[in-house]
Amino acid sequence: MGQQEKVATSLAGTVSEEISASLTAVDAELARRYPGDPGTRQPVHTVYVPGDVFEPGTLRSWGDQALAALDEHAPDAASFAAVLGIPEELAGPVHDRVRAKLEREPVEDLRIDFEDGYGPRPDAEEDEAAARAARLVSEAYADGTAAPYMGIRMKCMEAGVRDRGIRTTDVFLTGLMEAGGLPEGLVLTLPKVTYPEQVTAFVQLLEAFEKAHGLDAGRIGFEIQIETSQSILAADGTAAVARMIDAAGGRATGLHYGTFDYSACVGVSAAYQASDHPAADHAKAVMQVAAAGTGVRVSDGSTNVLPVGPTAQVHEAWRLHYGLTRRALARAYYQGWDMHPGHLPTRYAAVYTFYREGLEPAAARLAAYVAKAGGDVMDEPATAKALSGYLLRGIDCGALDTAEVARLTGLTRADLDAFASPRRGDLTVTAP
Repeated sequence: MGQQEKVATSLAGTVSEEISASLTAVDAELARRYPGDPGTRQPVHTVYVPGDVFEPGTLRSWGDQALAALDEHAPDAASFAAVLGIPEELAGPVHDRVRAKLEREPVEDLRIDFEDGYGPRPDAEEDEAAARAARLVSEAYADGTAAPYMGIRMKCMEAGVRDRGIRTTDVFLTGLMEAGGLPEGLVLTLPKVTYPEQVTAFVQLLEAFEKAHGLDAGRIGFEIQIETSQSILAADGTAAVARMIDAAGGRATGLHYGTFDYSACVGVSAAYQASDHPAADHAKAVMQVAAAGTGVRVSDGSTNVLPVGPTAQVHEAWRLHYGLTRRALARAYYQGWDMHPGHLPTRYAAVYTFYREGLEPAAARLAAYVAKAGGDVMDEPATAKALSGYLLRGIDCGALDTAEVARLTGLTRADLDAFASPRRGDLTVTAP
């Protein structure tokens, strides 16, 4: 053991106590503003369906249409991989998992749209559609046909449509309560937010609803849709989106980038409005930094190039969508929008290829970290957190199986959750 070292100090114990006391308020503020990721599943996409179009069979119809597109335009693993450039060794596993996903759970997150996709309607008509949406969502959760996440996008808090948006939200939420209560997967999307005060107003609406029904304070969360330049950079030069997260008072669950509204707002010509435009990259980078550590997730936007028409045209649209999705994943935007059933095959192909091609390297690095082994990379706790989060997202969406991850890492799902959570405390690794 060698010679035991003598430990000496120079400071009185009160110094540490005084420093801690001086930082008490900062500690509380850090805990409030930056609680870390909630550790819940994040859907890989959001599908928007107009309020008057949504039917009991909508989710299954999207899956069936996606499968039909595969059968017509890429009927086997080799042809599908050739279109998208998927490595040969992953062609079969990715193709099989995509088809299984489309059969089992074609949509992970559905938003019934009462905003741009629905438009202005007579009040009685929108009331009826909102009540119908509540009934259908409740029935879907009751009979097991629901997507993991479902909800509505109401009209925004701007003066011209504010009352209508408030009423639609009220009608929808009230319908859910009368049908048995709010489902766990409920998600609301507040669009076209420009000022933090609009977020505060929506919080006021939700607080009033919770109070009226005796719900726990904060029960209802919502996403903020970023579609204007003012939501990124305020008139005073500050990052407005950061103030919006704060204004939500812990209710914000996501920031969703609106590709076409935002692009038009900053003057991008229609032909160049896309999620990989420099203006889009800047906006999402600000969103990402503002949301980091807050527990609010960032979602990419969509492409309006639909995979329809002859096979060559479908393949071109598929390659575009696949490439944009892979690009977003590399930039840590793990969610995006899909506007057409034909986008589902390439959404899942991109996501599954992303996780399956990185499975073995990520698992090996995490296993080496746990074993304190060497290697050509010296990983730190933050990297172990990222590796665990990567594997968990792959498991949640169906790209990876819990058993194969356990076999490669020697870790259970609980172990991965502990590494990925910033509030894990002391970690004890258990056998799978």
